[in-house]
Amino acid sequence: MIIKSIELKDFRNYESLNLQFNEKVNLILGNNAQGKTNLIEAISITSLGKSFRTSKDYEMIKFGKEFCRVKINALKDKEDIEVEIAIANNAKAIKIDGIKAKKTSELLKNIYVVIFSPEDLKIVKDEPEKRRRFIDRELCQIKPSYYVNLSSYKKALIQRNFMLKEKIVDRNLLSVWDDEIIKYGSAIIIQRDEFVSKINDISKKIHSDITGGNEILNITYESNIKKSKDLKEQQEIFRKELEKNIDNDIRNRTTGKGPHKDDLKLEIEKIDLRHYGSQGQQRTAALSLKLAQISLIKEETGEYPVLLLDDVMSELDKSRQKYIINSFENIQLFITTTDVAADVKKAFPEGKIFYVENGVVL
Repeated sequence: MIIKSIELKDFRNYESLNLQFNEKVNLILGNNAQGKTNLIEAISITSLGKSFRTSKDYEMIKFGKEFCRVKINALKDKEDIEVEIAIANNAKAIKIDGIKAKKTSELLKNIYVVIFSPEDLKIVKDEPEKRRRFIDRELCQIKPSYYVNLSSYKKALIQRNFMLKEKIVDRNLLSVWDDEIIKYGSAIIIQRDEFVSKINDISKKIHSDITGGNEILNITYESNIKKSKDLKEQQEIFRKELEKNIDNDIRNRTTGKGPHKDDLKLEIEKIDLRHYGSQGQQRTAALSLKLAQISLIKEETGEYPVLLLDDVMSELDKSRQKYIINSFENIQLFITTTDVAADVKKAFPEGKIFYVENGVVL
């Protein structure tokens, strides 16, 4: 997959922008707070329809304006594709090849991107929510059915938790939402378990390459509900857990069991990196985890994703920088940085350089 061009209108600090990209490497240079990450963000929202920086769409609209627009032209499977997203304060419109999408899920499986930022380097030691978000983002890209399951589960969970906060909980009415979270939550557990198994195999090899075979990374999916590969059995397990914990849920006024409580466990020789790994081990594991997405997306879709490296190169030591540089000959790269190192320039002599200053690309 190749991003050929982008058009922006009143997006973040960009009033108007029209750029043509290099099919291999695009270096986006500039001082902090000039708009480098905004450009990466604009590319990324055409993949899932939402930002990796905020859950509030209106924050992407330039201050003082009523709407913003992003249009991407890309090459996928040797065919041109155009994705356009317009955002107003209370609405979002999506067009794919000029045809308006009826729902966000239609956007999936069009543009594939992998984003790697300094925040991702902390994914191993940060709270479980960050690791769940990693799973959710990647699964939504490769399996639109997961996006539907996740959206439906979150809506049902909100309703169930709302009812649990009532002074008097109607257990019969609560069971209606039990059915919903059991249905969608069980499907999520099975899909996550399969995903983590695949990402573990790929990450293990990448991690071994980076460390010269000195460390073996192991990633497992931690669900607070017993797992089953059979959907009906998983649903029955989930139902029993909800029934067993109903008194606790009413007392705590929230749902204590389900995939919204899941986590990833990352270990090296049975050492839990989340709590006991060194900073170097945690960073290497995070790098392995993120880069494994590339191989998995290629395996699942037949397309390499575009790799967006947002101010991350300066956060990595020379050996990890070298690994990234040498590993992605077939992938289009976007690299944002305040200053590009000489060895990076040397590695990408044909790359295109953009200079960003206060929302203007020079």
